Amino acid sequence: MAVDLSGSIDCDVHPAAPDMKQLLPYLDEFWRDMMVSRGTDGLDLRSYPPNSPLSVRPDWRIEGGKAGSSIERLRTDVLDRFHVDHAILNCLYGAPALYNADLGAVLSRAANDWLAKEWLDRDPRLRASIILPTHNPLFAAEEIERRASDRRFVQALMFVQEQMPLGRRHYWPIYEAAEKHGLPIGIHAGSLYRNPTTSLGWPSYVVEEYVGQATAFQHQLLNLLVEGVFTKFPDLKIVLIESGFTWLPHFMWRATKTWIALRTEIPWVDRSPSEIIRENVRLTIQPTDAPPEPGQLARICDQLGSDDMLLFSTDYPHWHFEGDEVLSEGIPERLHQKIIRDNAVATYPRLKELVV
Repeated sequence: MAVDLSGSIDCDVHPAAPDMKQLLPYLDEFWRDMMVSRGTDGLDLRSYPPNSPLSVRPDWRIEGGKAGSSIERLRTDVLDRFHVDHAILNCLYGAPALYNADLGAVLSRAANDWLAKEWLDRDPRLRASIILPTHNPLFAAEEIERRASDRRFVQALMFVQEQMPLGRRHYWPIYEAAEKHGLPIGIHAGSLYRNPTTSLGWPSYVVEEYVGQATAFQHQLLNLLVEGVFTKFPDLKIVLIESGFTWLPHFMWRATKTWIALRTEIPWVDRSPSEIIRENVRLTIQPTDAPPEPGQLARICDQLGSDDMLLFSTDYPHWHFEGDEVLSEGIPERLHQKIIRDNAVATYPRLKELVV
């Protein structure tokens, strides 16, 4: 669908994850020596399968380099091409998956410093999510506190398949720090591989894991609701990134129907799940798992019951759409401006500072 994207805000852009040699300058002497002496100074913790077709759109490949590794290409392929005012960098780095909590925290901190220096400093249109060492929520909260003074960091980033359900009180120090600083929590597709990535056990193929991410988002959203995260942190926004969104209307209906019958089990959930989701949850539009008929997608958008929930994203450099058709046919015209800009400004308080 041809849409005027002037002034758009891209809520999901992926700079290539740094290898260890790129991060060495951002480590203190002890950790630099540790990485070199152990022979891990060439370690690459990228968390996306580089040879999977979905990993990079053909016209966004970089000959002889990682997709997403060039800021010049980002300017050409996304910022200028789609008239983007601001783009949020979500660096899918594998440090949070390390079992050594100290090393995970050190590398997350170095990756955030690398993002600030090598990306944010080089283009004023760029913003970023804070990479969190979620294996230890206290370390993750400390990293939010450390980076919060840099207003270019507008979100804190977690993976949808962490080591346990995200509503557990184990993670509440992260949410407390994020709410304190007005930072939404971005929950991105991906896994720390602590547990099987499907409810039936370990899959055999990437396609199983990829499709199974949709159910992981549903499980996590339900857990955040029933554990009382939104009651404890009413101002916290959750952004589901690469979750799709056409599943959400029936999920809200089923969650609300069951809550009515079983609400005595979770008395702290004092409003319907549908109401809480519409107020506290946002979703990026790529990938759009659209039905075959545009009218069906329009009905799904109406069934969301809110025009404020969807956020523009290209998912650069991953391959979820072709050409310049970033909004699927069937998304109502009344939503276009809200999706490409207004909803992001309302979701990310630090972006409001940029609006005159």
